[in-house]
Amino acid sequence: MSEKLWSGRFSEKTNKNVEAFTASIDIDKRLYSYDIEGSIAHCKMLAKESIITEEDASCLIKGLSKIKREIEQGEFQYKDSLEDIHMHIETRLAQEVGKVAQKLHTARSRNDQVALDIRMYLRDETLNIMKGLVTFEKEIVNVARSHIDTILPGYTHLQKAQPILLSHHLMAYYEMFSRDLNRFGDCLKRINVMPLGSAAIAGTTYPINRDYTAKLLYFPEVSANSIDSVSDRDFIIEFLSSASICMVHFSRLSEELILWSSYEFGFIELPDSFATGSSIMPQKKNPDVPELVRGKTGRVFGDLVSLLTIMKSLPLAYNRDMQEDKGPLFNTVDIIKSCIDIFINMLPKLKINKEAMGRAASEGYLNATDMADYLVNKGMPFREAHRCVGKAVNYALSRNKELHELAIKELQSFSSLFTEDIFDILTIQKMINSRRSFGGTGTENVTAAINEAEKKIEKEMKTLTKFINYDSDAKV
Repeated sequence: MSEKLWSGRFSEKTNKNVEAFTASIDIDKRLYSYDIEGSIAHCKMLAKESIITEEDASCLIKGLSKIKREIEQGEFQYKDSLEDIHMHIETRLAQEVGKVAQKLHTARSRNDQVALDIRMYLRDETLNIMKGLVTFEKEIVNVARSHIDTILPGYTHLQKAQPILLSHHLMAYYEMFSRDLNRFGDCLKRINVMPLGSAAIAGTTYPINRDYTAKLLYFPEVSANSIDSVSDRDFIIEFLSSASICMVHFSRLSEELILWSSYEFGFIELPDSFATGSSIMPQKKNPDVPELVRGKTGRVFGDLVSLLTIMKSLPLAYNRDMQEDKGPLFNTVDIIKSCIDIFINMLPKLKINKEAMGRAASEGYLNATDMADYLVNKGMPFREAHRCVGKAVNYALSRNKELHELAIKELQSFSSLFTEDIFDILTIQKMINSRRSFGGTGTENVTAAINEAEKKIEKEMKTLTKFINYDSDAKV
């Protein structure tokens, strides 16, 4: 067992079982690049403020850069006795540059160091997720534009309700993911706060320059309270909450793809490259990919609940329980990124059965509301019109006919207000285009929504590209 960096106060070596139990290196080693980047910025600040010499800083930075290359090339050795990535890097640095490595930790603690690493990691991953969502929004809008004339039944309670444009249905998901994008962008403001310099809990006696460190690491804001800085995980909880809502939307979309690809619906066919077969039934084509997205949603929910449970009873400031924050965080990041990537590639390849959707929209009395509106426009109060058409539906059901298949004399037996012009009103295209209220399914409305979305997506992508490149003018 190696001597710990904190071993001065202890008279016994750490039990090997305790070493294994407390180690987090298998999880947090993915933070290595952020840990090294933060350490290099810290070195530069220490030298700038004459806390260490420029020569020492140069030596430390050179050693840290070499360690980064070793990790990237797979030459770095990990072991449980060194607990976490921070101690691994500092220990290796001592082997590389000697005693000067002991100066690296001046004016900081592992508490503010890990808080910095997580914020830098989550900042990058949030930006990656946002960029993925914008790309997915673009795919949704592209499919919507190419199917501006495709009509299908809209459903409430999973029962046929009214005919709608497939484009309108898809643009509903665009709105959902647009809100997700905004949520992640808002969350990013609270992620992008620099905690380094808070030390263990109370700050430091050294004349550090936190603003300079923040500038080096592209943080627009410095944390205001050293206690909160090292004990705050709200930004992770907020991220996990945003991710959970986003996964709800992916799960709902997945559910519809699963239903629509069934034989009973037949609205779509999944591409072969995004489906699987059965080990026993040769005819099967299973929607495993959307099913797995739907299933992984529960894991993301669990990650949010896990971190809420970890944090709910912790006194200020740092507690070792908080080491358990990274497992849920990394898991959710991996899941949501993979789901975004899957849908970006799967959605454009869906085979949409326009004829099946059209047939389904022409059956099931989806024109009943339009018939009631027709009577209202002829002067009948809506509630009376509702009852009248309800009776007509019941009559049509008993004769296995649709409303538009009834003769004019049959309709006039329910109201004398019916004339031959009712049949034009009940056509699917007429029903679609009569929905001219803002946000409705009328073709002009949906086309305008698509045009506006395309402009917004182009602007979002430009802004994100600037932000990812750490352009100081970028604002999410």
